[in-house]
Amino acid sequence: MEKSFEPRPIESKWYARWEASGVFRPSGHGEPYCILLPPPNVTGTLHMGHAFQQTVMDMLIRYQRMRGMNTLWQVGTDHAGIATQKIVENQLAVESKSRHDLGREPFVERVWQWKEESGSTITNQMRRLGVAADWSRERFTMDEGLSAAVRKVFVEWYRAGLIYRGNRLVNWDPVLGTAVSDLEVNNVERDGHMWSIRYPVTDSSESVVVATTRPETMLGDVAVAVHPDDERYQHLIGKTLTLPLTGRQIPVIADDYVDREFGTGCVKITPAHDFNDYAIGQRHKLAPIEIFTLDAKVNANAPAKYQGMDRYEARKVVLADLDAAGLLIETKPHKLQVPVSQRSDAVIEPMLTDQWFVDLTSEKGREAITEPALNAVRSGDIKFVPENWTTTYTQWLENIQDWCISRQLWWGHRIPAWYDEAGTIFVGEDEADARKHAEVAPVGALKQDDDVLDTWFSSALWPFSTLGWPEKGPIKNERGDVIANWEQDKIFLPSAVLVTGFDIIFFWVARMVMATLYFTGNVPFREVYINAIVRDAEGQKMSKSKGNTLDPLDLIDGIEAEPLVEKSTKSLLIPQVREKVEKRIRKDYPQGIPAIGTDALRFTFAALASYSRTINFDIKRAEGYKAFCNKLWNAARFVLMNLPEGELPAPSGAPATEAERWILTRLKQTLVEVDQHFVTYRFDLLAQSLYEFVWNEYCDWFLELSKPALNGDDATAAASTRHTLLVVLETVLRALHPIIPFITEEIWQSVAPKLGFGAESIFQRPWPNANDIAIDEAATAEIEWFKNVLSGIRRIRAEMNIAPGKIIPLLLADGDAGDRARVEKFAAQISFLARVEAPQWIDSGKNEPAAAVAVVGTLRVLIPLAGLIDLSAEKTRLSKEIAKIESEIKKCETKLGNANFVANAPAEVVTQERQRITDWSTQLGALREQMDKLG
Repeated sequence: MEKSFEPRPIESKWYARWEASGVFRPSGHGEPYCILLPPPNVTGTLHMGHAFQQTVMDMLIRYQRMRGMNTLWQVGTDHAGIATQKIVENQLAVESKSRHDLGREPFVERVWQWKEESGSTITNQMRRLGVAADWSRERFTMDEGLSAAVRKVFVEWYRAGLIYRGNRLVNWDPVLGTAVSDLEVNNVERDGHMWSIRYPVTDSSESVVVATTRPETMLGDVAVAVHPDDERYQHLIGKTLTLPLTGRQIPVIADDYVDREFGTGCVKITPAHDFNDYAIGQRHKLAPIEIFTLDAKVNANAPAKYQGMDRYEARKVVLADLDAAGLLIETKPHKLQVPVSQRSDAVIEPMLTDQWFVDLTSEKGREAITEPALNAVRSGDIKFVPENWTTTYTQWLENIQDWCISRQLWWGHRIPAWYDEAGTIFVGEDEADARKHAEVAPVGALKQDDDVLDTWFSSALWPFSTLGWPEKGPIKNERGDVIANWEQDKIFLPSAVLVTGFDIIFFWVARMVMATLYFTGNVPFREVYINAIVRDAEGQKMSKSKGNTLDPLDLIDGIEAEPLVEKSTKSLLIPQVREKVEKRIRKDYPQGIPAIGTDALRFTFAALASYSRTINFDIKRAEGYKAFCNKLWNAARFVLMNLPEGELPAPSGAPATEAERWILTRLKQTLVEVDQHFVTYRFDLLAQSLYEFVWNEYCDWFLELSKPALNGDDATAAASTRHTLLVVLETVLRALHPIIPFITEEIWQSVAPKLGFGAESIFQRPWPNANDIAIDEAATAEIEWFKNVLSGIRRIRAEMNIAPGKIIPLLLADGDAGDRARVEKFAAQISFLARVEAPQWIDSGKNEPAAAVAVVGTLRVLIPLAGLIDLSAEKTRLSKEIAKIESEIKKCETKLGNANFVANAPAEVVTQERQRITDWSTQLGALREQMDKLG
């Protein structure tokens, strides 16, 4: 092994070997265990959320593979309809062209060309992260097999009466010219205004006042609503108002939706451009009036004066005209939530358009799709981790709306529907199939629907379409490799766990449950682990405009300050924002970002992966885990340097020393904890258990405790200790491998030959079985006592600034027969490791010299002050120790003073707290006595 740990050459070497060897593919042995990768956009690049989520999945796959499971990590990418089309349209704009200049087929060809050239960026970055995915089975949501599945699902649902076409209100992006899902809309708080407008009662001197943040939409008002119990307006219900600027007569209606305490208690109703108004309009059978074109300009349904105006230009003119007519009563500032398209930054306009929908709300739709998806979770067939997300899932399905699945794009799965010249719809997997199943003969030629399906429609089929459904035989890629075979691969359905974010529970998780249950009869997965959202060290959401985003590859490889500034500000167009971000980068990373390597980044993610909704990523913590990797590397070098050449023969008997039996006991306990934390998805506790064992117990203690045996005259103890050092190291390398695969593989390659292992990779070694390791509680008690004595001496040396190499006297007082026996047994090790003279006992009643003290049970460990220690400094140290123990006693007493704790906590926990008070009180008495002796 090299003298120092350098991540980059190790990482570049091992991943290529793993992938080429085929160890990521299903082994064909053991129980099936599958994880589905949430398919990232083909346009995407690896960000912190991806890196965190994929680390979690990789840990699970590596762990289960080593446990003997037949693992499959199914990977692939999503065609990302809007995002991908926008990239190519932006490229055309540079050439002063639009997609319409090219035409549909040439445009789609150009998108495919871009995908082939640039679409593998994120999958290559995933390889840098070390993901153990089966790349030989990589899928793309628009490859032929998945496209065939999409067509079949659409056709079957349509013929079952579960897909329909209708004129409904949808989120409309007027820049992209398409309907968009709720997920693609951000509600952004902006400064706006609230305008109060007077609506005259027809043929009366009365009027009502309505308040609105969108006065231009009044041109499409069809009613004004009041609460049925509002006494102010009961006499107006059923009468009409004269709509300002149009002269149209609109009714006053009563509806419970109106909050009579808000504003004037009168609400304008514009069903064609507001979702709440649309629902009211449906209840009252009010015909909606559309006043905008699809590019958000005023149409012919408005007075001629406003036609052709952009919606915001129309707003200014409408307000001016209302003011001139004396009908604009008040204008006041108002904070409002504005729906903004993620893709174009355009303000979303609710629009009535012809769209395709999946029926999820009728009796038929609920029975066939919605209720089975609800029951899968209610019955426990699917479990959420943490469990509280179950409520989020069920509440959404209980209040679900029909799913708009059409998009007015060219890139995507074109809807398999055709229209004849009379407008009749014909649906089939192709035109021939549509004609074959037609109930009436088409009139003239057929024209295919121009729309494509929502990206989430194809993603909903991911759990079974990626396994080859609906084809019965093998599916091959362009190279002729078999990438799926439903008859063989359906063993991986249900998959074991889905790892995903809470923000797509509605849009992806629920829809996968719906589709998979309907078409296969299986749930898509058994558990759903909802991972946290990654934020910066201060808990702020990461965004480019804040300058707090981190590129995982910059953390892995490091990046100097100037390139980091340039990279962080490159896409920011607003000068003020660019200056702010540059200032923050120079402040936070004046020297750039140091290279921490993939393993340290992965360990950081594991250590942060609790059940929290968000996690705060701090680069300093990542640097700490790089130090952990260095510690592991140096420990391995120490072990290997203390071994003879060639394979190390196993000793014939049990471990010869108590230190060996102690470390094996602690290894077993750690493995039990790790297994449990994998089951419960508590990766933070898993990482903590391994970190503490490796850093504190193996490196800091066992390596030290091994030195007397390695350097002593007992050949049996030396040989046994060498073997235990090596066995524990190899075992813990396997336990660490799912978290930090690169460094563990590199070290294991040097360790394995010493133990005679023939496997090519640590990934092919079995997971360590805690049941194979014996517990020795007696040895553990002895070593824990020894550790406490040694720690007490070292703490005194450190706090009193005694030179590490200086041999100092050691006195012992009080204690019991067990302490005396242990001192005699460990005298040589104490002297060797603590750098002290042979321990001397002070008989009871004898005068004691002024000394610094550490307390172990009833035993007092004393370092004489004369010539070594400042008396005042020792009093200060003792005062701190006394205060610390008093605080611990108070914590225990507070718990035991809580009746609920005593009544509800397990009996052993209550007993433990009482024992803690006894132990702390013993130490406190000894420390106070020592303080008294110092005067």
